[in-house]
Amino acid sequence: MTNSIPTDSVGLVTPQTHHFDKPLTLRSGKILPSYDLVVETYGKLNADKSNAILICHALSGDHHAAGFHSVDDQKPGWWDACIGPGKAVDTNLFHVVSLNNLGGCAGSTGPASINPKTSKYYGPDFPVVTVRDWVNSQARLMDRLEIPKWAAVVGGSLGGMQALRWAISYPERLNHAICIAAAPKLSAQNIAFNEVARHSITSDPNFHRGHYLEEGTYPKQGLMLARMVGHITYLSDNAMRAKFGKSVVEIEEEGNNFGRDLRTGKLSFGFNADFQVESYLHYQGERFSENFDANTYLLMTKALDYFDPSVDYEGDLSKAFENCSCKFMLMSFSTDWRFPPERSRELVNDLLKARKQLSYVEIEADAGHDAFLLPIPRYIGAFSTYLKKVYSEITGHAS
Repeated sequence: MTNSIPTDSVGLVTPQTHHFDKPLTLRSGKILPSYDLVVETYGKLNADKSNAILICHALSGDHHAAGFHSVDDQKPGWWDACIGPGKAVDTNLFHVVSLNNLGGCAGSTGPASINPKTSKYYGPDFPVVTVRDWVNSQARLMDRLEIPKWAAVVGGSLGGMQALRWAISYPERLNHAICIAAAPKLSAQNIAFNEVARHSITSDPNFHRGHYLEEGTYPKQGLMLARMVGHITYLSDNAMRAKFGKSVVEIEEEGNNFGRDLRTGKLSFGFNADFQVESYLHYQGERFSENFDANTYLLMTKALDYFDPSVDYEGDLSKAFENCSCKFMLMSFSTDWRFPPERSRELVNDLLKARKQLSYVEIEADAGHDAFLLPIPRYIGAFSTYLKKVYSEITGHAS
């Protein structure tokens, strides 16, 4: 980290672990007898506990959404661009709760935790969890924190899907659902990408059918490949051209840019990483494989694949929304091809069919799916404006 903590940061934060002894029945029918959820909070809870916001993380996220754990940290939490004093999720106004979901690998109970029945790592024996299961566990956390109603449940990508599930499963327990860069369910193409990623992991010789921790190994190469495949889908072609292409001056002179800059300035005529984009993907895969659990990656992608709130309503998502009582805010990004704007428009159409109040913003941005993590001015402006209205509603006066 730099010499001082930025003034718009939540500062140094300490995670808290909440233990739950009451068994949790999962959508699969399996039961978790007990579990831990790791949580961070930012900002003060007001006297009537009406200003609480829940942050739901995406595939590789966790509870550490903002601030720093130590003055030695090189980077803040994963959504620090949006959470903090004066930011879109303004911690001067809201009490923000962020957790690591069940099945995660940042302290909450997951495959890398010890199974109390066997005294060994859960590994592949940890049950498959769904978005519905996560929301049910989050509702228990809400009770533990004695928060009667969320001012808003907020999430991007897989986190946005959790916000939708909150609106459907617990309509009386949130005022607003903010769903960013998400979809009502995955397309066949998205499921295919996830399956390639899973196969990369499970075919690694060090995977040992998921028992790699017991074997003292780790499927590093498989997890690297999985992340590389995933990372390609998070970036747009425009973002890649800009990141790995010629300088602006050269583009203006030559009129094109294909993002084909060489790593060393010349071809190797071998199978090394000749292009900068290749080197970048290797770096991203390497870094990710050092900080994430392979079994957790499998679980998270399955939760994405299984998400489909319409399944209980004869395939009609508008019926799933009929009992929702909250207001909705949806945002999408023009170059997001993982969850493109038309998927958000599907949600808009079904919400309108169910006669729900909603706002929708489609943002021009070159960053692809990862745009929801970035401080893009129009995005931050829309996000901030909406949450200020939320604050005005719960306090009865303008912020």
